[in-house]
Amino acid sequence: MSFTSPVFLGFILFFLLVYYLLPRRLQWVVLLAASCVFYISGGIRMIAYLLITTLSTYLAGRLLGWLNEKGAGLSQEDKKLLSGRLRTQKRLTVFFAAFLNFGMLYVLKYWDFTAHALGRLIPGSNLPVLNLAIPLGISFYIFQSIGYVVDVYRDKYQPEKNPFKFALFVSFFPQIIQGPISRFDQLAGQLTALREPNFDSIKYGIQLTMWGYFKKLVIAGRAGVLVDHVFNGGTKYDGSVIAFAVLFYCIQLYCDFSGGIDISRGIAGMFGIDMTINFRRPIFAVSLTDYWRRWHISLGTWMKDYVFYPLALSKPFGRLGKFTRKHIGGTVGKIFPTSLATFIIYFIIGIWHGANFRYIAFGFWNGIIITSSLILTGFYSGVRKRLGISDQSRLLRVFRILRTAFLVFIGRYITRAPRLLTALSMLGATFLNFHPERLFDGTLLTLGLDKGAIITVLAGIVAVIYVELLQERGIEIRKSLEKRSFLVQWLAILVPLTAIILLGILNQEYISAEFIYAQF
Repeated sequence: MSFTSPVFLGFILFFLLVYYLLPRRLQWVVLLAASCVFYISGGIRMIAYLLITTLSTYLAGRLLGWLNEKGAGLSQEDKKLLSGRLRTQKRLTVFFAAFLNFGMLYVLKYWDFTAHALGRLIPGSNLPVLNLAIPLGISFYIFQSIGYVVDVYRDKYQPEKNPFKFALFVSFFPQIIQGPISRFDQLAGQLTALREPNFDSIKYGIQLTMWGYFKKLVIAGRAGVLVDHVFNGGTKYDGSVIAFAVLFYCIQLYCDFSGGIDISRGIAGMFGIDMTINFRRPIFAVSLTDYWRRWHISLGTWMKDYVFYPLALSKPFGRLGKFTRKHIGGTVGKIFPTSLATFIIYFIIGIWHGANFRYIAFGFWNGIIITSSLILTGFYSGVRKRLGISDQSRLLRVFRILRTAFLVFIGRYITRAPRLLTALSMLGATFLNFHPERLFDGTLLTLGLDKGAIITVLAGIVAVIYVELLQERGIEIRKSLEKRSFLVQWLAILVPLTAIILLGILNQEYISAEFIYAQF
């Protein structure tokens, strides 16, 4: 069931009415039913994977909770005797839960890639190609569930005892397509809270949802037509046309992902649930590290808490740090272990995006840039001092934003091209065969969009940037609207709704039904 289909709107309206009309004690049951219906609509066989993740992580959480209680009830002397055994049992519990779920993810998402890669590297290797369908949102709910298991292992909170309430946490439908990857202590209590209808929450949820649909249907859907046209043509286009298509892909991805997040958070808001923020104006990022702190925030924090810190603080990395400080010395020797852990994180993020060499290259691209910036931090600071440039300089901030945008722009060649070699060829054409006159001789109008559609995309992204600029300056749009008249507040809904109907729904050729991040 697509977020952009009329059926989905009817689905939301139905369950929203049921949610507020039934007794409050049944509200979480309504959310669970809605989540099951939504997931089953994508294929009933796919729910088996969701059930495996739900059951395995629920049982792991219960076992870890029991082991935590067992350890807490011991005397100090007994703790010393049994702490090693309990720690081993807890680690084995986490290991088996992670192995089962990440193993399932590997088979579904990466097995065929491994088979093809080994076939190229080792002629005659006979690994079978399975061609399995990838279940909806599997990366998101596995990461979320394993995060829960690790948190219980760390005794951060007590495990959920009700298996059906835990199933709701894993499968909550607004986040299943593209996140966010929620934490149990942030979301679970909200899902089971008792609520009365709140007009302000519903109104705000509608406003946020309409804004998300505007970005998705009016901007991203249109931009995607031109992007597909150029990238399906390979390297036959001039470098300037390719660069323009990559610019439109940046716009498409930005509005597709942020729009989808707005829709998800808006729908959850109508049910009185505040999901964690997953997108915070990355267009104003001043570095690639800052960009990833703002883009898919929940994925970045998940990697930081469950991969980066365990790596960076592990004994092997501690020994590596001592070695590099002694034998390499200087800044490089001091930060080498942290830089290596950072590089590994972005390599994993690259692979997470898909089973393809271009995504591995995308991880390398980000890892190399970010680890290099860590190593060169002192050098950059020295250059600024010699030039007399203040760290608070507005001009420096603008330069950093543009520099980051350029680095992101280059990375988008890699993620959008069908193959890595095609991405490199198109990148080479951009710099070696760039003829800007092609942007004004009518060539752009042969790429699937007329002049009006191109202007709509550009005007739409300007509107998005303006709104985000206000937010970046600390202006809270929601609070500003609340101070305005009733008419102005509803215009905030009606204006994007009108644009969606006239420029989106009534122009079906521009609607991309699926969200890009759904494939990840």
